[in-house]
Amino acid sequence: MIKKRNGIGFILITVIFVLSACGSTSNSTHRKEALPTDGPSSTGSASNAESIYKSNCLSCHGGNLQGKIGPSLDKVGSKLTKEQIAAKIQNGGGGMPTYKSKLKEADLEILSEWLSTKK
Repeated sequence: MIKKRNGIGFILITVIFVLSACGSTSNSTHRKEALPTDGPSSTGSASNAESIYKSNCLSCHGGNLQGKIGPSLDKVGSKLTKEQIAAKIQNGGGGMPTYKSKLKEADLEILSEWLSTKK
């Protein structure tokens, strides 16, 4: 009985750790990987979007949008509209944390526009 409780406790702690790491905004432990360069027509917007992505999304979705804990985003624009992407970022769901209080409206706009071009 004690072994069973210890096993369940270990699993719960592991799940909590993984989920908290996915929502991390720290860049100190992330490898610097080049992101795909296609994106909005404005270089400033693309570079802003990449910076926002690296700070908020890279730990779960990977340095090249290939996916890690979270799904691949390299072709997300062919599946979801900019508005749908923005709603998913804001509200989370399906294992993704909500970023409603973590991202400014302008950053959400830049990020969802950039991701919508990934086709």
